[in-house]
Amino acid sequence: MKTNFLLIVLGAFLFLIACQPTESAAVAETPPSKKGLVKIAIMYPNGEDHTFDMDYYATKHMPMVASLFGEAMIDMEIDKGLAGRTPEDDMPYLAAGYFFFESIEAYNQAFGPNADQILGDIPNYTNIRPVIQISEVVR
Repeated sequence: MKTNFLLIVLGAFLFLIACQPTESAAVAETPPSKKGLVKIAIMYPNGEDHTFDMDYYATKHMPMVASLFGEAMIDMEIDKGLAGRTPEDDMPYLAAGYFFFESIEAYNQAFGPNADQILGDIPNYTNIRPVIQISEVVR
């Protein structure tokens, strides 16, 4: 009886250890944003007659922009709007895209020469004029 109990406890202990995230898994879940980075937010407001093709945005536009930005860009993220303040409220933004850079200068140098190509692709996925905000990551 004691042997069975010890085997059960040992099995549970080994199971719990196996379920713990590894160091590499913990790193993979850590957000790329860190204090001091510059974050470029491109937000697409919801509204009557606004259209947005998330598939094109996620699989074509954002990867194209990332390739144009090259190594100057640290990372990017995409948000797909679901709801407003409560699940019953309309979402204020259909989508938002984020780019992270070391500085505003790094962003300007990456965006400037590619502005026409980036802006020219917008009609391929939306009829919305995006709202842009440049921020410093505080935390």
